[in-house]
Amino acid sequence: MSELYARVAAADPMRAKAERAGTTMASGAVGAGLTAEDLAELTDALAQGRRPTVYLRDPVPGLGLPAAVSAKVVSVDGATVLVSPRGVNDELPFEADELRMTRKAVTPARKAVTPAPKAAPTPKAPRKTRPATVVQPAERTVEPAPTETPPAKPAPTPRAGGARRKAPTTVTVTLHADLDGAWTVAVQLGDRAPGKAVTVDADAVEKAIAELGEPGALRAVQAALDTARRAAAARVEELTRQLERARGTLAALGASSEGPSRQLRNKGTRRERSS
Repeated sequence: MSELYARVAAADPMRAKAERAGTTMASGAVGAGLTAEDLAELTDALAQGRRPTVYLRDPVPGLGLPAAVSAKVVSVDGATVLVSPRGVNDELPFEADELRMTRKAVTPARKAVTPAPKAAPTPKAPRKTRPATVVQPAERTVEPAPTETPPAKPAPTPRAGGARRKAPTTVTVTLHADLDGAWTVAVQLGDRAPGKAVTVDADAVEKAIAELGEPGALRAVQAALDTARRAAAARVEELTRQLERARGTLAALGASSEGPSRQLRNKGTRRERSS
């Protein structure tokens, strides 16, 4: 057929002899090769322009082809199939029983053997058993173990002088003046709440600020004092005017009430004289 086929014949003379004599090589299992239906299917596929794939049943050691290697079908001539095995750049003829349609051989399914049903065992007569004698153990009196009472812990003695308070780190003194010129001072120790404000004299506030020697604080206090003095002077002037008006009104009321009383006293005197 070709040089490659000659190499096959040299590697396997029995196969070449069988092909020349027109006989087929025996394969491993009967009916595992290509059937007549498989050959017809391959012929139809070639007629449609396709190259179907088949698989070698036995290895070809001379060409290094293992069993179940794939091969593309080139032509089908009766029971002889010309194929191109994978890895071989040539075309080789094989008989139908040397090829198969699947990579793995299809093994015929075995018939399931239904096991015969086992005969049911004959029930045995129950044995007679004697009632067991239960021996009750003698009761034991268990005395409770004496429990030890742990000694009471002595109460902690209070420290002398009570708990020491933390000394404040800051002291805040607040001076406040209202519109009427009244001054109050409040003291705050640390982060505690400020103490109650206490009323102080304006002169004492001015003297204390002057002793500090802070010009800004002194000017602020003097400005507040000057404003309070002006307000007090204006109040005095207003009250003085109100007082003068009240005095004039009172004088006018006194003169009018004194005239009728004098007339009544004069009439009484005249009557006494006539009688």
